[in-house]
Amino acid sequence: MKALIITGGGCPSSGIIRSLSQGAGLVIAADSGLQPCLSADLDPDYVIGDFDSVETALLAGIPEERIMQYPEDKDYTDTELAIDLARKKGADRIVLAGGGAGRLDHLLAVRALFERTEPIHEWHTGAESAFLLPAGEKLKFSSSVGTVVSVFPLSKGAEGMSSEGLKWPLDGLRWDCGDFGVSNKTIAPNAAISSGRNPILVILPLGIQALISSAS
Repeated sequence: MKALIITGGGCPSSGIIRSLSQGAGLVIAADSGLQPCLSADLDPDYVIGDFDSVETALLAGIPEERIMQYPEDKDYTDTELAIDLARKKGADRIVLAGGGAGRLDHLLAVRALFERTEPIHEWHTGAESAFLLPAGEKLKFSSSVGTVVSVFPLSKGAEGMSSEGLKWPLDGLRWDCGDFGVSNKTIAPNAAISSGRNPILVILPLGIQALISSAS
């Protein structure tokens, strides 16, 4: 089951959020993510967090059984609490919308969620989207020529990558953790990236539809 988690700060537009909600069996607003959730005309299944940045009037419109409040002093971020709740409700695919602005530590915390044993799968901010591409799989997308594409290895590095339709091919590259390829560009309307032996992170402009499938 796919779960859409909406968190505050640097959110995509309401139209993008509605598009991301298609096919989601669960929608969770994490703390200040309630505002963009409601602005997108979505009725959240749950609202979770310490609510230090949520207007009381917004919470008043949510049924009490859907509200899960935690103390401000806690061991986990509101986004982590939302992910844990989604997992407990049966979600096996986590799509995160928001969290793309504000404090650097919060941005790095979201980036770290891709490294977990049970990682998030997509992260959509106000301008860009990050897709986790598992080992042995291929990401295909269509876009205008000259679209910027960036690729990052995760903690295990990257080996055996390949690409189609990129100005600087990924074929034959071997990256250690800490290496990366930023500001690559498409040279064809259709492009593809294969991860090789380890998972990688692909960054595309917001709004581009990406299809992930087996590389074989």
